[in-house]
Amino acid sequence: MQLICFGLNHKTAPVAVREQFAIPKSAVRQGLANLGDYDGVNEAVVLSTCNRSEIYAVVESAADDLASLKQFFFDLAGNEEDIDAYLYTYMDEDCVRHLFRVAASLDSLVLGEGQILSQVKEAYALAREASATSTVLNTLMHRAIKTGKRVRAETRIQYNSVSVSYAAVELASEKLGGLEGRHALIFGAGKMAELTAQHLVAHGISLIYVANRHMERAVELAARFGGEAIPFEGALRHSLDADVIVTSTGAPHYVVKAWETQQFMTKRRGRPVFFIDIAVPRDVDPEVSEIRGVTLYNIDALEAVVDEHRAERREEAKAADAIIEEEVASLEDRFRYLSLRPLMALLSDRCERIREREMRRWHSKIGELDKEHWRHIDHMTQMIVRKILRMPMIKLRKSAGTEHEQFYIDAMRALFKLDTLGGTGTSEMRHHHYRHEEQ
Repeated sequence: MQLICFGLNHKTAPVAVREQFAIPKSAVRQGLANLGDYDGVNEAVVLSTCNRSEIYAVVESAADDLASLKQFFFDLAGNEEDIDAYLYTYMDEDCVRHLFRVAASLDSLVLGEGQILSQVKEAYALAREASATSTVLNTLMHRAIKTGKRVRAETRIQYNSVSVSYAAVELASEKLGGLEGRHALIFGAGKMAELTAQHLVAHGISLIYVANRHMERAVELAARFGGEAIPFEGALRHSLDADVIVTSTGAPHYVVKAWETQQFMTKRRGRPVFFIDIAVPRDVDPEVSEIRGVTLYNIDALEAVVDEHRAERREEAKAADAIIEEEVASLEDRFRYLSLRPLMALLSDRCERIREREMRRWHSKIGELDKEHWRHIDHMTQMIVRKILRMPMIKLRKSAGTEHEQFYIDAMRALFKLDTLGGTGTSEMRHHHYRHEEQ
């Protein structure tokens, strides 16, 4: 069994590549529901955001099953282009460390941003709904979420952090020499659009147009900021006075096309306009940038703005790294004896069967006792079993990952006759049966 992370992010792939491998939630649900079709891939969580598309998986063997995991990735994205130059693979401890850094926002475009932790939680929830996780990934994802929260609680990494939407507005303000008295158009009405509207108002924008496929959501967002909701189709025609246009929809295709932007600019008599496309996949056709009077930036262009603020959080990042290394070491210790848990379950089950059998025998011999007396007897016998098993369990845990591990496994099976438990099948089959029962 091996842990593996496979995917790409903003550090390894430009937005033109990332958008080709952005994975919608519907594809995640369908893919995880059919995880059994991919040989060797036992558990999986899919994390797809504007800046990354990653699969965290448990495989039988990385050497044998990487091709199967890669095919799963391509099937999720609906794309099989040759992108090996942009992909990365992290295994075992490196996989754990990478996920913890992601959850703590140390691997984000915007160091310290808070949205990624929610996205990790959502990715895990989708996997749980699809029954695509078990003991290993459940343990890993719970610890990753805990680590992300701990970093935010014990460091100041989120302070002075800029969001993507803030960076977009900051860039527009810088290029236009301020936003006071100007008008803006926002495509989209989700969380990113809401944050963008907040930052535009804070920078002095005087009017915000909101265009969204669901008009009621556009009306709601526009009303919140004293703006105006306009139809999604033909939005440019209804906002000819917009100086800044920010797009952040979840559309799988371009929502701003070159031909309609050309008409838009003709009606504006060439007056300059500033486009910022912070969506992945991109909302604005790249050909728009070739139209006279248009300046177009995508999400990758925001990195320079973000870098201006990164130095302020580097010291906090060092403290966050120390927390992550502590959590990685702790989780590795726990994983070391996961392989022994099936045997421990066998041992516990063996003793419980004996206890229950003796309880039934004495129940018939002793005769009638009230429920309260039997409750006390039941509790007493449970405690006796636990105390007898305590030392063997401690010995097993301490042997995990050491040269003595196999010795104790063999000894426990022989001493407690665990290989005869269940009556049929090999001991290995029963071992795996109890592993899955436990999970």
